[in-house]
Amino acid sequence: MKDPVNRFLTEQDKQLIEERIREAERTTSGEIVVKVVSSSDSYAAAGLLGSSMLSLFGALLVMVAAGNRDMWSFLGIFAACFILLNELFRRIPTLKRPFVSARDMQEEVAEAAAGAFFRRAIYETRDRTGILIYISMFEHRVRVIADQGISSRVEQQLWQEIVDTIIAGIRGKEQGRAIAEAVKRCGVILARYFPRQSGDRNELSDAIVLGRGDRL
Repeated sequence: MKDPVNRFLTEQDKQLIEERIREAERTTSGEIVVKVVSSSDSYAAAGLLGSSMLSLFGALLVMVAAGNRDMWSFLGIFAACFILLNELFRRIPTLKRPFVSARDMQEEVAEAAAGAFFRRAIYETRDRTGILIYISMFEHRVRVIADQGISSRVEQQLWQEIVDTIIAGIRGKEQGRAIAEAVKRCGVILARYFPRQSGDRNELSDAIVLGRGDRL
């Protein structure tokens, strides 16, 4: 099955976002990285839970409809349903969403975003002015992580505005435009507190990062 992250942004969207990153970094010493993943975790337990619950319900319906009370027949029907449904959940990960709590999704995204921040070496910029915009499609979550040089001076509320802009754009199926606008807004914020200095160089790639997720 094709990774949905590859359908999330068109080539034109990617070009627009990367151009906005370059434009923003021409005005600030900060570095902006955009990462989009299909999911922040595989949620294997959710697949097992969903398969078990639906298989149990399905097996009971078949037994009642057939007027059959034989336990071995029930177990056979349950096993067959479970095998089929488990494969379906594996192939179509979005089916797992009803079986994952909002708290679990929030925790997984937070952990995966933090991991991406360090794996992409965003914390290694000269003045600790790197920022990660992390978008996880399955969970419908967006996180902005700013390095300590930024977080010590910029209010968290400003980053929430960036998150809200992207989420609204995704809901309106204009994710490319929304992410580009969020990057532009990040550039304005960073330029205010961290204007570009002589000798500044581009320390991180401007290319948008697409992937299944660092923890899958």
